[in-house]
Amino acid sequence: MSQSPSHDFPKQAADLIRSKIPQDFKPKLALALGSGLGPLIDEMKVIAEFAYKDLPGFFVGHVAGHAGSLVLGFFKKIPVVVMKGRIHFYEGATPEAMRVPIRTMKNLGCETLLMTNASGSFHADRGPGSLVMVKDFINMSGRNPLMGPNDNQYGPRFISMENALDLDIRKLINQTAESLKIKLHEGVYIGVSGPMYETPAEIKVFKMLGGDLVGMSTVADIIVARHCGMKVACIAAITNLAAGDNPVELTHEEVLENAKLGADHMIKLLGAVIPKL
Repeated sequence: MSQSPSHDFPKQAADLIRSKIPQDFKPKLALALGSGLGPLIDEMKVIAEFAYKDLPGFFVGHVAGHAGSLVLGFFKKIPVVVMKGRIHFYEGATPEAMRVPIRTMKNLGCETLLMTNASGSFHADRGPGSLVMVKDFINMSGRNPLMGPNDNQYGPRFISMENALDLDIRKLINQTAESLKIKLHEGVYIGVSGPMYETPAEIKVFKMLGGDLVGMSTVADIIVARHCGMKVACIAAITNLAAGDNPVELTHEEVLENAKLGADHMIKLLGAVIPKL
């Protein structure tokens, strides 16, 4: 039977954050940053930063390139809350732990979640440095963050994933990219659990399923955000060609290094899009 848990970690975390920030700080937009894209924080006027380890219910990961903190501040004068570092199932996070950050940002007032990630591409013409807007996803992780008892205060037991990546926001991002002369592809994201990179055989199957890019994050965040009524959009920074197409063996160091290639265009695009959301 659906119910509300006795320990509402997202509410506790939001209350803790509110007690330490100006009362007039009212964010409507949440950002989640992928591997190697932490420098986007440098474009913000930060008013507060909370390490995950200091927030109730937050899972603390140990992946290089994922700093593990919640940052509050202004991006182009817009109040935002930023996940600096992601939580992943492959680190041992439970479905409950995967829900906490997004629901905390919802409790802080955020109505829209704009994500970036680092992804592998299935297309030679979308190599490292390319930007791809996610238009839909296929969950191949075998995991779902809504597993377990449903918490009615955030959303219903069963939810639709139609328009999971908001069409109106995608149109806005496309129009903005075109006006800035930034090449922005669109594609279907394949979400896997990791931590190993995919085999060439898996990539062949993913292509047959209609996938265009692959990564180990994002899907759980989309599901949790949509469950609690948030609008979602995601832009991927391509860091490598997927297994079977990549000329060299893929490493995490390569992913982090290549994430920097699209960072300038990503910052420019986000800077123009955020004031319009």
